[in-house]
Amino acid sequence: MGIWRASKEADMSKREKEHMEKVRKFAPEGMVLLENDGTMPLNSGIKKLALFGNGARHMIKGGKGSGDVNSRNVVGIEQGLKEAGLEIVTGAWLDKYDKCVEDAKKSYKEHVQKVVEETGDPMMAFAQAFSNPYHDPDIQVLDDSDMADADAAVYVVARDSGEGADRKAVAGDYELTENEKDTIKRLAAHYDKFVVALNVGGVLDTKFLRGTKGIGAVLLMSQAGNVIGSVFADVLLGKAIPSGHLAMTWAENYTDYPSHDTFSFMNGDLDDEFYKEGIYVGYRYFDSFGIKPAYPFGFGRAYTDFSIETKDISLKGEELIVNVEVKNTGDKFDGKQVVQLYVSAPDGKIEKPVKELKAFAKTKLLAPGESDVLTLNAKVSEFASYDESRASYVLEAGKYFIRVGENACDTHIVAAIDVKDEIVTYKLSNRMKPDTEIQELSARGAKPLTYEKEDAEKESAKALTLEAGAISTVTAEYEGAPVELKNDAAEKLTLEDVKNGKATLDDLLGQLTRDEMADLCVGTARGGFDQQTVIGNASAVVPGAAGDTSTLMVNDRGVHNLVLADGPAGLRLTPYFAVDEENNIIPELSARGFEFVGFEGMEMPKSDIKGEVTKYYQYCTAIPIATMLAQTWNMDVVEEAGDLVGAECEEFGVNLWLAPGMNIQKNPLCGRNFEYYSEDPLLAGCCAAADTIGVQKHKGCGTTIKHFACNNQEDNRMHTNAHVSERALREIYLKGFEIAVKKSQPLSIMTSYNLVNGIHTANNYNLLTAICRNEWGFKGVIMTDWGTTGNDWSSKEEHKYGESSAAECVRCGNDLTMPGSQKDIDNILDNGVTRAELQACARRILKCVLECRY
Repeated sequence: MGIWRASKEADMSKREKEHMEKVRKFAPEGMVLLENDGTMPLNSGIKKLALFGNGARHMIKGGKGSGDVNSRNVVGIEQGLKEAGLEIVTGAWLDKYDKCVEDAKKSYKEHVQKVVEETGDPMMAFAQAFSNPYHDPDIQVLDDSDMADADAAVYVVARDSGEGADRKAVAGDYELTENEKDTIKRLAAHYDKFVVALNVGGVLDTKFLRGTKGIGAVLLMSQAGNVIGSVFADVLLGKAIPSGHLAMTWAENYTDYPSHDTFSFMNGDLDDEFYKEGIYVGYRYFDSFGIKPAYPFGFGRAYTDFSIETKDISLKGEELIVNVEVKNTGDKFDGKQVVQLYVSAPDGKIEKPVKELKAFAKTKLLAPGESDVLTLNAKVSEFASYDESRASYVLEAGKYFIRVGENACDTHIVAAIDVKDEIVTYKLSNRMKPDTEIQELSARGAKPLTYEKEDAEKESAKALTLEAGAISTVTAEYEGAPVELKNDAAEKLTLEDVKNGKATLDDLLGQLTRDEMADLCVGTARGGFDQQTVIGNASAVVPGAAGDTSTLMVNDRGVHNLVLADGPAGLRLTPYFAVDEENNIIPELSARGFEFVGFEGMEMPKSDIKGEVTKYYQYCTAIPIATMLAQTWNMDVVEEAGDLVGAECEEFGVNLWLAPGMNIQKNPLCGRNFEYYSEDPLLAGCCAAADTIGVQKHKGCGTTIKHFACNNQEDNRMHTNAHVSERALREIYLKGFEIAVKKSQPLSIMTSYNLVNGIHTANNYNLLTAICRNEWGFKGVIMTDWGTTGNDWSSKEEHKYGESSAAECVRCGNDLTMPGSQKDIDNILDNGVTRAELQACARRILKCVLECRY
């Protein structure tokens, strides 16, 4: 039963149109021009276009799983090009590939149905979608007759991935297939103007593309949401300017990545993942070990050229201030440029990477000849490294070289900050000690990437000296055990009383029983994660939302439920649904909230319809994937994307958006890399903060940054143990979360499925309370990922490491077990969880309810 916030209007709403137009306007900033000989943008004389590739009609707007969004309308590549006025002359080739896709889907559906029949479990269709997902087939062989006469040609390479399964370093995924190579080579030779567009959410091997003569341009179009076709057409034809820069290093070979042979399934061990690269992730590794990538972190071309000149650099206290002038030196096209500031710390007792990103900025749109002055700021205390032997961040004595440039492999030294004496910036305690020995990489003695004038730049760099006393040491304080609150007053208090000042939150908590609080700390899906309704309709009031918090105390305590909905590329809700006059949802007249190939055949229960039927509509906007947003390097754009989602949360009554995902892109084969921002924690943290600020502009709406922490693989994601050093955790894998918390205070955080150093993250007091709350000052709710405490279809397999415990969640400060089950409530009540521990979690949930629902 519920009061629906959805619209009764079947036609596309004004909001849908406005949001699609906003995405169309800002998405080009996340498209990265990898190669261009002047072919792009296509000139106005191009009228006929030959379009090929598995992504021409079957493009990927975003990833699979919780990353999907149910939009009313998706503008495909072919459609976008046609609407831009181009004639597509290769319809016959595209029709033949449509038949290949049709046959492949039919075969996959038959496979899924066979699995369901053999197991007798309809939920195995759902399990297959995660562990063995459908992928579109390889393209057909190109015939000479397929190459119709055209003014230009475009080939779209599409790749998809999603939660539950990692990518593979094979043809058809990380590599191009032989059919793709042969087709691209022949098209490059046949057409004078030829563009390859990469409709991918992660890294591809680009050696073939870079080595094939006749490819005029390679564009990383990424996955731009439900207006992807319009955005691509705008960029291809020069109506919009691509200004993206990579957020992850694209290696020359997959084997160049430090974890190439140990990642996930690569070594045959899905139980234990050893983070042997330590702090050497992404460009930190490539730079420090002298491995030249195909495209470095931060790389991106433009339709024009720019000059970058550091005009002034100063140090005020510990604040570094760098003013950089960027000029469009071209004579034809507008453009935007990204400026990146890196720091090279001295190698002392603590080993360090060659350089680390510490600040960045993006210009306004510059016309030919126009300039813009950017100011980049960084604090010297942020240059410190974590010393495990002292459990402290330490700024070692020596020179810290300041580098400015346009990507990690194109910087120049502009200053050197002299730190006379060692400074301990932050005193902590080691909270995440490894449960086994980790043989970490060391760059001692390695030959880093360098350039001809680097030594001369070091000699001539402007000298700056950090003043004594500019940085003070901060010592972390850790809380003790919670103290039980008691209130024996006869009058029954409500949350409304707290809101109106009649009572304090302590007064209310003192009255709540263990049963009431245990129910509050567990989501409302009492059947558990294996229940079909959880997949598409786990919310009682917003169909298709991922879940709700408890409604047990709505009437007598005034504690309203919170509605939680998936992302991360927009809201994933049931696009339309029908109810009878008693507000009962009619499944057979409603869409599913979660659609995928092979699941369509599951029968929906028949309803006993009471009276008149009313239809409602909840179509949402699919925004660009997180990686594409990070590729904008423009926090105003990321905030606007968050603002857009926040407006839809507000419209449909969603309180917590289960996004953004912000795990580090440790290896290019992670199945959910598209959901994550970057390999760099500063860029990831700033993006998550901007996204959060945008969403939380809207009353009653907040973000849920996830997956905390080290959700860096999808195969066996619920049962893998990530073995990571304390330093690598603090400097790489936790740092982005820390930045997001300190910059934006998201309303919630979601823990990951995996273990870290032998302890489930959902049950890790040191991670959730000591680090997140005590060290960083996080004030919001922490929740589990869905099914962390177990689910039937996953638990049928034997695993080295089991599930987390709902009771331990409460003890460790994980406030909310989702989606919930009666088993979780019983586990809390039967395992000695104290009233004080329950009160601590209940307090944070009730504060969130006060903020969102009152």
